[in-house]
Amino acid sequence: MVTGSSAFLICMVIGIADGDTLAARCEVPSGREVIQVRVAEIDAPEKGQAFGNRSRQHLVELCFKKPATVRPQTTDRYGRTVARVECGGIDASADQVRAGMAWVFDRYVTDATLYSLQEEARNAQRGLWADPIPEAPWRWRKGKSWR
Repeated sequence: MVTGSSAFLICMVIGIADGDTLAARCEVPSGREVIQVRVAEIDAPEKGQAFGNRSRQHLVELCFKKPATVRPQTTDRYGRTVARVECGGIDASADQVRAGMAWVFDRYVTDATLYSLQEEARNAQRGLWADPIPEAPWRWRKGKSWR
């Protein structure tokens, strides 16, 4: 797998699991490879959580069955490629945060501009910020035994 800030893969998004996870078929030196991608620097609501389905649908509209540029950063503990992803020239991390469909994941964020997008979404009460007390996914998962 290609990693590093200047390396990228040309892919087609073939599946969306949730608001921050997708499957992509990518061109690699040996041909094509399907990779599971964790969209970097954000954390989206889980499927069973408030706004989970809306977050997934927003990522579907942005990326599903579209060409994507995937910029791998690392691999997570589940074996997924953690990457910044652009679909149609739109950064998926930034777009999910701007639309109020994901939080900036403080623990892993390196792009500080995501915070201003989150604040903009919060002030406009977009997406999950329409909830008076939205529950962050990392807190929600603590109460679940499936992970």
